Amino acid sequence: MSKPSKSRLLPVTPGDVAAAAEAIRGEVLVTKCDASRTLSEICGCRLWLKFENLQFTSTFKERGALNRLKALSPDERRRGVIAMSAGNHAQGVAYHASRLGIPAAIVMPVGTPMVKVENTRRHGAETIVTGKTLEEAGDFARAHGAANGMVMIHPYDDPLIIAGQGTIAQEMLAAVPELDTLVIPIGGGGLISGIAVAAKAIRPDMRIVGVQAQLYPSMYNAIKREHLPMRGDTLAEGIAVKSPGKITTEIIRDLVDDIVLVTEDQIERALAMLIAIEKTVVEGAGAAGLAAVLAEPERFAGRNVGLVLTGGNIDTRLIASVLTRELAREGRLTQIAIDIVDRPGQLAAVSALLAEAGANIIEVSHQRTFSDLPAKGTLLEVVIETRDRAHLDEVMKRLGEAGYTAWLAGRR
Repeated sequence: MSKPSKSRLLPVTPGDVAAAAEAIRGEVLVTKCDASRTLSEICGCRLWLKFENLQFTSTFKERGALNRLKALSPDERRRGVIAMSAGNHAQGVAYHASRLGIPAAIVMPVGTPMVKVENTRRHGAETIVTGKTLEEAGDFARAHGAANGMVMIHPYDDPLIIAGQGTIAQEMLAAVPELDTLVIPIGGGGLISGIAVAAKAIRPDMRIVGVQAQLYPSMYNAIKREHLPMRGDTLAEGIAVKSPGKITTEIIRDLVDDIVLVTEDQIERALAMLIAIEKTVVEGAGAAGLAAVLAEPERFAGRNVGLVLTGGNIDTRLIASVLTRELAREGRLTQIAIDIVDRPGQLAAVSALLAEAGANIIEVSHQRTFSDLPAKGTLLEVVIETRDRAHLDEVMKRLGEAGYTAWLAGRR
């Protein structure tokens, strides 16, 4: 997809990224870029993780936001800034505007995770929640900002924002010079644009692959001239952007080698693996890069791959849901239904059998009324914990050998 580098002709240059690195030096964390032995073995490539979820606001967005804020004139600082964001750019702008003494207002679409809304408010910015989409929030932000003389800080379609994000690539290649592939999430495109400009300047043969959620393939459509639909709620709301940037599209078309799409199941799996293996919390967008590598291991086989864990702002209830669903996929947490005779002792007998089979009972419920069983029968629904899918199969076999009709809930 990409052509030979023309970064000197593009709206953002390697020099812009170098200037951004100098501007934000000492005010944004230089996050670690560590190899993951376990994930490397699973994925069949040498994998390094850039932990941008460890920034103070848990997101790389601080870099571009700070670079843009430091470029404001004294008059612009006095008038204040406004931004629209699904959460992470909001926190980056709010935090650094507060540090620099700049008034800030942030417009966030309805449905933005509450943790991101509350974190933004905590940084002292005026927070306005309006609009069904990021684009509608943007329309409001532009009108509100113009009416109040505020400077618009765009989340991705701004050369200074893009240059700030590109500092990540400089740090990654300084830490791991052997990297030959970078897999980067795409929302509006600011992150991958900055990274592509910086990385290809250092290593022109660098392979750069963008990742979008299958539910929001906006940049994929723009670059590949497709018309895939955009709809629904995605776990990766941080990259759920319907209208990619003009500047970022130009850079991506020139410098990015390919864009792939990942499903919600793939994002969930990647998020759960990062928590289980790396003991690090990321949001859906932050796990998109790993999701792409897990989905197509042959594409990255044998390569030195760098991933950016772009954000760690995820609701704790959602983490619990994702981890529980992953246990269910692995066969470690399962709801089974058992047809039993409605008489004393049957529950005890089933409980004893499950215990002998090594299954741990988590939850039990009887259903006598709303089932199609005979009047003298009852439906016993049990949530059990097992070691893995093979153990679950053994438990189901033991129930059958004991004369019970049992099935996985929802699969009869």
